[in-house]
Amino acid sequence: MNRILMAALAGSLLAGPGFAETTCGPASTGPAAYSVPVVHYRSAQIEGIKVFYREAGPADAPVLLLLHGFPTSSHMYRNLIPLLADRYHVIAPDYPGYGQSDAPDRASFDYTFTHLTDIVDALVTTLGATRYSMYVMDYGAPVGYRLALRHPERVETLIVQNGNAYLEGLETFWDPIRAYWTEGTQARRDALNGLVSAETTVFQYTDGMGDVARISPDNWTVDQALLDRPGNRDIQLDLLYDYRTNLPLYPDFQAFFRERQPPTLIVWGKNDFIFPEPGAHPYLRDLPKAELHLIDSGHFALEDRLAEMAPLIRDFLDRQLCD
Repeated sequence: MNRILMAALAGSLLAGPGFAETTCGPASTGPAAYSVPVVHYRSAQIEGIKVFYREAGPADAPVLLLLHGFPTSSHMYRNLIPLLADRYHVIAPDYPGYGQSDAPDRASFDYTFTHLTDIVDALVTTLGATRYSMYVMDYGAPVGYRLALRHPERVETLIVQNGNAYLEGLETFWDPIRAYWTEGTQARRDALNGLVSAETTVFQYTDGMGDVARISPDNWTVDQALLDRPGNRDIQLDLLYDYRTNLPLYPDFQAFFRERQPPTLIVWGKNDFIFPEPGAHPYLRDLPKAELHLIDSGHFALEDRLAEMAPLIRDFLDRQLCD
């Protein structure tokens, strides 16, 4: 195993509320070097609904907020969290309608990106995180960037994986979704039903992957079971329709990049059909010092290339937050 990845496991004593004195400290030696961080599975009441989140790492360590994509949840970060939680306070929420969070009826809860951002903002505030790095992927990109517009002073670093902030990269996959944005008819909506089907969920995890044998079928089994909950199809179609509201904000996201220049690592699955490689390169226009790594993988690159990506992420955070 890569030595940097091994170092990510070193010094990983149990961390969480009450475990202090370890903020970006040196790696432990001796028996402690073989410990593995404990991940806690918690929930908070936000706007009267249960918002689930995974939490690990020293309470006083730099905060890393992991924002998931569609159609998954914080489950997508389950393997990465223990590799970072010895030095970082990791928080990975499930948005309403996803994972273990409540999925209130769409008649009583607005499934919009503004509202998802409200929920994440309230959760982070409840947890007392006044400064944080963000790992954004897929839907996590507009949620994270909207959060950054609200609190630009809070963002320490960015890690970007297959999440757009530029029109480049919104290619063939988006054509039927754009048609729905343009017309908004029931026929256009119904044409997108396949996007929440088991076939599409499997496709998202397997297309573009170099070795499908590395991809646990638990991924699509868990995701599809949650997608198939009563009412969830319409929740997802509401959010696909609302995704259009992110595009007019792209210039604002880009202005945030230019003006704040957050240290940025881009780790992009270059074979992704949904957010293909052309979406990665424009970041360098506004973040010329960003570190760009094109990963030979697909949409959910952490499933395929964790051993390659985790050392890059670990090294980046250590240099930016701990040196």
